[in-house]
Amino acid sequence: MLTAFVNSGMPFTGKDRASFFLLSLFFMSPSLFSYSCAANSISRGQFVRDGETLISSSKNFELGFFSPENSSLRYVGIWYHRISVKTVVWVANRDSPVSDESGVLTVSSDGNLMVLDGNNHTVWSSGINSSSVPPNSTAVLTDSGNFVLLASADAGSASAYGDSNILYWQSFKHPTDTYLPGMRVRVNSVAGENRAFRSWKSSDDPSPGNFFMGVDPWLPPQIVIWGQSGREWRSGYWNGVIFTGVQNMTSSIQYGFRLSTTEADGSMYFTYTPMNSSNLLMFRILWNGTEEQLGWDETSNEWTVLQEQPAKECDLYNKCGNFAICNEMDSPKCSCMEGFSPKSPDQWNRGNWSAGCARKTQLQCQDNNSISLGDGGRMDGFLKLDCMKLPDFADLVPSTSSDGCEAKCLENCSCNAYAFGSIGCMLWSEDLIDVQHFDKGGLTLQIRLANSELGTKSKLSNLLIVITVLVGAFVLGIAVWLLRRFKDKLKGFLIYHRKNKELPLFDDFVENEELSAELSRRNGLARDAKQIGGADIPVFNFSTIEAATNFFSEENKLGLGGFGPVYEGKLFGGQKIAVKRLSRKSSQGLEEFKNEVMLIAKLQHRNLVRLLGFCVQGEDKLLIYEYMPNKSLDCFIFDPVKRVHLVWKKRFEIIEGIARGLIYLHRDSRLRIIHRDLKASNILLDEEMNPKISDFGMARIFGTNEDEASTNRVVGTYGYMSPEYAMEGLFSIKSDVYSFGILLLEIITGKKNLGFHPPEHSNLIVHAWHHLKEGKGIELIDPCIRDTCSTDEALRCVQVGLLCVQDSAVDRPAMSSVVLLLESETVDLPFPKLPRSTSITGSMDTCSLFESQEIESSNGVTVSSVDGR
Repeated sequence: MLTAFVNSGMPFTGKDRASFFLLSLFFMSPSLFSYSCAANSISRGQFVRDGETLISSSKNFELGFFSPENSSLRYVGIWYHRISVKTVVWVANRDSPVSDESGVLTVSSDGNLMVLDGNNHTVWSSGINSSSVPPNSTAVLTDSGNFVLLASADAGSASAYGDSNILYWQSFKHPTDTYLPGMRVRVNSVAGENRAFRSWKSSDDPSPGNFFMGVDPWLPPQIVIWGQSGREWRSGYWNGVIFTGVQNMTSSIQYGFRLSTTEADGSMYFTYTPMNSSNLLMFRILWNGTEEQLGWDETSNEWTVLQEQPAKECDLYNKCGNFAICNEMDSPKCSCMEGFSPKSPDQWNRGNWSAGCARKTQLQCQDNNSISLGDGGRMDGFLKLDCMKLPDFADLVPSTSSDGCEAKCLENCSCNAYAFGSIGCMLWSEDLIDVQHFDKGGLTLQIRLANSELGTKSKLSNLLIVITVLVGAFVLGIAVWLLRRFKDKLKGFLIYHRKNKELPLFDDFVENEELSAELSRRNGLARDAKQIGGADIPVFNFSTIEAATNFFSEENKLGLGGFGPVYEGKLFGGQKIAVKRLSRKSSQGLEEFKNEVMLIAKLQHRNLVRLLGFCVQGEDKLLIYEYMPNKSLDCFIFDPVKRVHLVWKKRFEIIEGIARGLIYLHRDSRLRIIHRDLKASNILLDEEMNPKISDFGMARIFGTNEDEASTNRVVGTYGYMSPEYAMEGLFSIKSDVYSFGILLLEIITGKKNLGFHPPEHSNLIVHAWHHLKEGKGIELIDPCIRDTCSTDEALRCVQVGLLCVQDSAVDRPAMSSVVLLLESETVDLPFPKLPRSTSITGSMDTCSLFESQEIESSNGVTVSSVDGR
């Protein structure tokens, strides 16, 4: 009867309202009175009057009627309950406010959410097909700020918001101007632009405004702000870690953006998870077109703007026009790209850059007369622009290398530029729009120019290059002549000293006062070495090592690492050695040298490389190791010829040996050690192909009660670093387990994790997970051993490797468990979780790494300074 009265459509008179109130008291349960301040839900036939509210169970959010400042109109909205500043995050009837305080919110008889005014007219509805909603529907305000309409799947009570309920409508799918953590923003290129959020009309008018914020789903996706005239700002492309056009954005977990895997309908979803779930955070599009990220500051009791976009003049969409570059550091801010000139010079000089720029010289493929023009027939080329916000409207095409990407651009006469990096291969076949130069960050853009433009640009540079080459060749010729002229005398000198053994093999700390003083000046290395047992760390004579390595000749050079070059040497008795010489250009220094000397002297294990001693003279610092004739593991597994000789049995023995070496480091040695730079190039192979872990310059010692530590300076190799270490600086023995998992997958597949971009997946880890999940694990095995290996054993290794690279360190097994899982055929393996985040790929351009991460370059990988232990 009450429901019929409410839905009769008749206007309320004063007498009717009194009757309605009495009927409510008579027919409705007494529990309804608790909805004013305590309830978080209403069921069909119940309602929330103006002045009453729903409050989520943890009291995070509140729902009810409100009026904006300077307005008497009433709207149904959601705001934060706990804070003193009333902050509305969602509005229901933003198009149709109630003029007085007579409105009600209810779940109507047809199952829809409705806002009714005092005349019982519907001013807003959730708009669900009434036949699809069961009679036990309930509207619940959740702790995430989502207002949902649901019903129990088993036709029982639907008062709780749980897994057993079916959602028929939710406010998160119908947002207004605010994005809250927990929302999912759809990305679907078939569906087109998703203008999910719309601004208020003004600061005190919630009606739909002139600006939208959402996702441009054309891969790679990006966040866009639209105004009445089109795009106003864009975030730059998503590379799996950051939006590359947001200059102050790093890969830190505090930014929390994630893009889900593709669902059945082809959609993906952007989500955001704050570092601390208790922090109040939100993103919103303001009435003036500005996007803000806000965080609640409990100390000052106000919202703090964490970032806003557009932040600077160059952030405005296409500020300088097509084929132009905006740079905040320049004056004027706009300039044409190399090979282009202003379309309207007069307007350009007056500071009106909207017309943009045009090519000075046609491309070779566009010039119909190029064949008869001599120089005009030469091939187009590319000019490299570093640290750029890449142009809008890119086409993502399959390619596995920069050269292949360049070739695809040259094949298309309309292609104006390309970029290859962590996102993949991107081509631009239209005008280059909205390009910005960053002082840090960004990506590398290769713009296509006529060959003549590339040639005339650098005539002076070419001349200098020619002169430099000629002078260098002359000096090199003189040097070669001198070497040949005195080669016999030098060789005789070395033979004489070796035969007569006049050069001492070792120096002594006490007797060699000069060396002792030098070491003492350098952070007390001599004293530290004495403390751990000087007799265990022989100090080699520098002249002896010079003689053993033929004065560090190129013929004796074995390779080059982050520490510096490595040389083969032979001592007087015929013993072969490997000598690592600290390069002055290396980012590693005395602390890493000292760290390796002091650590490895304490370690004795068949799967760890043995340190024979060290040598310091002036600026020269040397580490002397046992000689490994087969060099490092990466020389085999990634070499198309040598990998054939690495049969399955030997690969499995190498995996076991590395695992046992790590167990010794983590558990069995006198010191508890985290290696922090485990990779294929740091696994050396002796004459019998036994693996030995090397390079302890980045290692850290843990106390017996220490399980985890943190650092502001991340060291190691991207592609092998665990997510919590690369993103948050947290490391533990599980960091080495993650690196071992990557190494295990590389040994099985013969593919490098760094730079591996399968067309269907983002990296080797996800590629392996999906193949194993889909029962196609056999395809992961290196073709060289696929037909001869033990398939069960190899697939077991793949599964163990994926268990080691799970996102959460807690989920990864300890190395002792890893060995048990590898060697026992009776232990059932759990299936690994799908990795959602990985260490940054090594193919990322160096200028896309930000200064806040303190990244330096060494040995072709990306590392930073080391915190000395």
